[in-house]
Amino acid sequence: MSGAGEEAIESILLGGGRQYTRAQVADLSGVSVERASALWRALGFATQDDDAAVFTEGDVQALRRTDQLIQNGILDPSLATSTARMIGQHMSRLAESQVHMLRDILAANPELAADERQLGRLVEHLTPELEALQDFVWRRHLAAFAGRLLAAPDEEVDERRLAVGFADMVGFTSLTRRATEQELVDVVERFDALSGDVVAENHGRIVKMLGDEVLFVADSPADGAEIALTLIARAEQEDGVPSLRAGLAYGRVLNRFGDVYGPVVNIASRLTSVARPGTVLVDLELTEALRDDPAYAVHARRPVSVRGYSRLRSAVLRRAGEEQPASLADFTAELLGLAAATEDAPHVPLEPDDERTTPRRRRRR
Repeated sequence: MSGAGEEAIESILLGGGRQYTRAQVADLSGVSVERASALWRALGFATQDDDAAVFTEGDVQALRRTDQLIQNGILDPSLATSTARMIGQHMSRLAESQVHMLRDILAANPELAADERQLGRLVEHLTPELEALQDFVWRRHLAAFAGRLLAAPDEEVDERRLAVGFADMVGFTSLTRRATEQELVDVVERFDALSGDVVAENHGRIVKMLGDEVLFVADSPADGAEIALTLIARAEQEDGVPSLRAGLAYGRVLNRFGDVYGPVVNIASRLTSVARPGTVLVDLELTEALRDDPAYAVHARRPVSVRGYSRLRSAVLRRAGEEQPASLADFTAELLGLAAATEDAPHVPLEPDDERTTPRRRRRR
């Protein structure tokens, strides 16, 4: 594609050409250069020279809207940069995936790439369709979250009691060494689809996909348990998806810009790291919450030392009436808290909470 073709496509996507310097866009929007630069960096865009005319009318409008939200008291000034960073990170991933999609279209239709006018018309037609779809999905999610949170106005939004779970693919590291790039793409896509279906079906939310691992949350212990157990079971039935292992914990979690933080998240991660393939481990809080639920059975394990927790107590979660491990060795290992001897386990190093070593005694002379 020629330089003129790139400029034409960029103009379509940005709604106009680049024409303003940093000082000009700040002056037109009424936002200080310092705040405009901070927001620009937070959105994930490269720093530009002061005299470079790289900003468009869209940049001016975006800064005006941001400033108006702050002036109206809707957006806290101290959170403006963090909010911009969150939006930038998510939209960057979305844009990258869509460009890959466009590249696949061009690879299958090389005549489009050879004709810059046709390519421009394709982008011009495709962009509003994607924009409308993204807007609809955003509004649907907004309605779902608003319905839950506004129904309980007294609940603390940033800190709530949630079931937090991780599930990861067993043996994925060794798989990356023997599989082709396309085979790895297929495995990850199947895992992503499986995770998305199971979490949505059981009233949960995917916080993020971490390559061979998914982090999810659910409002109730039962929903979290159902997600983890169903993920394990479906993976065993799904061709091309390795066995999974999962860890679950329950308690107060800090929500910030779509991500989750706190000890509950750390415990769920540590439990995943020591779980055997095809097993769900739960912490003490979740064990107590599910103990009287007739749909599930919990079997206590011996405490285990993991990073940050010297004696982490946990239990194996199963559906009520589900058979015990096939062999006595598996059953014994499970009760003793022994992780599977796989190349990928554990993905979090096992070490005592107190890392201080015992000082050596001086040898008497």
